[in-house]
Amino acid sequence: MTESATSKLLNGDICHRTSNGKKASKNGFVKDHSLFEQPQKYRRPRDKNQNVPHNYSLYKKPFVESFEETPLWVAVLTYMGYGILTIFGYLRDFLRHWDIEKCHVARERDEQKDFVPLYQDFENFYTRNLYMRIRDNWNRPICSVPGAKVDLVERVTHDYNWTFEHTGKVVKDVINMGSYNYLGFAENTGACADAALEVTKMYGVGVGSTRCEMGNLDIHEEMEQLVARFLGVESAMAFGMGFATNSMNIPALMGKGCLILSDELNHTSLVLGARLSGSTIRVFKHNNMQSLEKLLRDAIVHGQPRTHRPWKKILIVVEGIYSMEGSIVRLPEVIALKKRYKAYLYLDEAHSIGALGPNGRGVVDYFGLDSKDVDIMMGTFTKSFGAAGGYIGGKKELIDYLRRHSHSAMYATSMSPPVAQQIITSMKIIMGEDGTTLGADRLRQLSQNTTFFRRRLHEMGFIIYGNDDSPVVPLMLYMPAKIGAFGREMLKRNIGTVVVGFPATPIIESRARFCVSAAHTREMLDTALEAISEVGDLLQLKYSRREQPLPSLGWMSEESLLQD
Repeated sequence: MTESATSKLLNGDICHRTSNGKKASKNGFVKDHSLFEQPQKYRRPRDKNQNVPHNYSLYKKPFVESFEETPLWVAVLTYMGYGILTIFGYLRDFLRHWDIEKCHVARERDEQKDFVPLYQDFENFYTRNLYMRIRDNWNRPICSVPGAKVDLVERVTHDYNWTFEHTGKVVKDVINMGSYNYLGFAENTGACADAALEVTKMYGVGVGSTRCEMGNLDIHEEMEQLVARFLGVESAMAFGMGFATNSMNIPALMGKGCLILSDELNHTSLVLGARLSGSTIRVFKHNNMQSLEKLLRDAIVHGQPRTHRPWKKILIVVEGIYSMEGSIVRLPEVIALKKRYKAYLYLDEAHSIGALGPNGRGVVDYFGLDSKDVDIMMGTFTKSFGAAGGYIGGKKELIDYLRRHSHSAMYATSMSPPVAQQIITSMKIIMGEDGTTLGADRLRQLSQNTTFFRRRLHEMGFIIYGNDDSPVVPLMLYMPAKIGAFGREMLKRNIGTVVVGFPATPIIESRARFCVSAAHTREMLDTALEAISEVGDLLQLKYSRREQPLPSLGWMSEESLLQD
């Protein structure tokens, strides 16, 4: 799901040498996206050979992203590790075939060999021979509120992760560095919980119908009006599931004879929606405006295949924050291209809404842009708002059309009333309409925590990806054996983390992904960083070969950082 090391060097971004001055090679370069770089009091001097923005006038603030290249020796060892695992996997499959080793996984029956296979061969091979070795790092049962700390149900396995048994014990107060609880609204006390409880007493939990039949409550309409006001758009509508908001609404907007230009790292829900629409799909390199503009030009010049008729619609699909990379979309440039070539823009703010911008209104607010320049604004309530579901905002004509044609609107059960109230209460807190400064305090705390956490990881020598202002922080592990080892060692130190490997990432770019929250105290972050440093030394994960600048302060003032 990420760019390969080669494509990263060829996608139009300029690279500069590391400070060690070694001979130019694949592991001797570091890539920075540094737009509108300004001299700042708290930045170390940067190398002279910096990349120059193509449209720096579009940016009102520093825009810094880093993707340090995989060291060559690490890439070689990673490929060797996967190669050894694959060889042993085929050896074990041979033993299973002759019933020397017991096979626990489902297999095709011999009498069904002439049918279309239910399982892809390599996917099944990967699951039983590689994934099962580290399966204990996922699906851990949680028995508390998924806040800054969680309680985990202890479990053991006696058959090498094929099955698990609960011991009856609970691991208490595990620092949660994996949940998307950006503003800390995943809680069972406070204004949100109290309001949801009152609504549950009034409406109950379930609705039992769709919005177009008997499931349209006044609380749903209140929520949608609030969302439209929060986003600064004419109208908005909500859906009970974030994934379906993308996968079911894109087919309602696009169809045969339309063209979708999709970022290569877009979420699966966007990819599925694009495929279900029947539109032609073309993929551009991640956050690469040269690649996007080339596709736009070709689409205008050549039109549809064979007939060369003009496309009915051209839709650019991007995300605000890319959840596996921690990068932020170059929205000012995307909007400029969209206007130049008369295309439409679909912006998925699942991770950025509430987590970016001085007012928490997402990537549009972060760049100081006009929400009217984004044709379709999509987001989810599952992260910053501590709820469930998703929304689409835009012009009134767009929303009225979706109410009549969206499968998710016509056939899905309405959102649960207490969930809708959770959204209303948390959004009013963010907007400051509750009469307190709690929302502004949480936004400021999230920004400070993000800056602090990223800076410390850089100083420790880890390779981390993404934008300096992104609360999603991928720490590179690379080697397959270190995926499971990192997750287990962190849990021993009472830190809950998410580790990710192939096929969710390229085969040589396995990583741990941390999600910073406003609910994290400085003491929690210090404890987590100390554990990360210990595990990093134990597993030899400090691969970085350069001296990093301090992360950007983003929309947070320098004074507030000093006060903290």
